[in-house]
Amino acid sequence: MNNDSLWSIFINACLINNFVLAYFLGICPFLGVSGKLDTATRMGGAVTFVMLVSSMCAYGIQNLLVLIDAPYLKLISFIAVIASTVQLVEMFIKKVSPVLFRALGIFLPLITTNCAILGLALFQTNKGYGFAQSIVYALGAGMGFTLALVLMAGLREKLELAKTPDIVKGTAITLMLAGLLSMCFMGFAGLGN
Repeated sequence: MNNDSLWSIFINACLINNFVLAYFLGICPFLGVSGKLDTATRMGGAVTFVMLVSSMCAYGIQNLLVLIDAPYLKLISFIAVIASTVQLVEMFIKKVSPVLFRALGIFLPLITTNCAILGLALFQTNKGYGFAQSIVYALGAGMGFTLALVLMAGLREKLELAKTPDIVKGTAITLMLAGLLSMCFMGFAGLGN
């Protein structure tokens, strides 16, 4: 079991080693859904929920696989749990908020292939986190993912109002903003031990 404090795990996952801006995991929804602040916030919430459920399941699966001496099934088990959780979230959002379901479009089912979620499950098991630490790690990673989406969406909405040269409009300015955000988050590296 890892002896890191819960606060340290949360700050590490949220800011210092942000899944999007430090590990570059989950770039597809980061670039695709960060056009509007409202959509980015809701997508961050959906990803955070899937991360929480996946984290809890990954902890149980890891313990079960160690118990039956079948660690080689870890990856396929994690993928099955993540896909099932995303289907649950997709059905829930479609039922509760059809407008949000249409706004998220293809990016909602793409949570299944979001490498940030699979990375979370693999990282937490490799670090040897206990159950509470896994939950805090998932919350920190989800909050960090949401923070990255919201920051990018806010910048992109402000940028729509600014006069930008035609040569950098669209994808070019979006990638430049992502790079600048990533460099800004590198400043949090001094908080870690």
